[in-house]
Amino acid sequence: MYAIVEIAGKQYKVSKNDTLYVPKQDATAKDKLTFDQVLLVADGDKITVGTPTITGAAVKATVLEQVKADKVLVFKKKRRKRYKVKNGHRQPYTQIKIDSVSAAKKKAAPKKKAAPKAKAAPADAE
Repeated sequence: MYAIVEIAGKQYKVSKNDTLYVPKQDATAKDKLTFDQVLLVADGDKITVGTPTITGAAVKATVLEQVKADKVLVFKKKRRKRYKVKNGHRQPYTQIKIDSVSAAKKKAAPKKKAAPKAKAAPADAE
């Protein structure tokens, strides 16, 4: 079973026991998170697609730690002008582990009873 879930504006394909890095979340280690923006759930041959999301579906995860990505260097230089600037940036991420993927359970729609049809009045031949 897997699901496509939207976390902080990005879409991820997740299944149980997956570990992934998502944009920084306001949580500390061992906190539980629930993501309800589930776009698709696939269970074997049964695929449920939301419009745009599936109501009642959720992905539960545990925060492992807050981490930073590798440093990205930004180097600016203008030749013959004695101008050099070196900057670095490390993007913050949250490492999470997916605990469960739950699909929405559809309720059976109640059957509507057919309304009795009005009988047509016989047309008078004149």
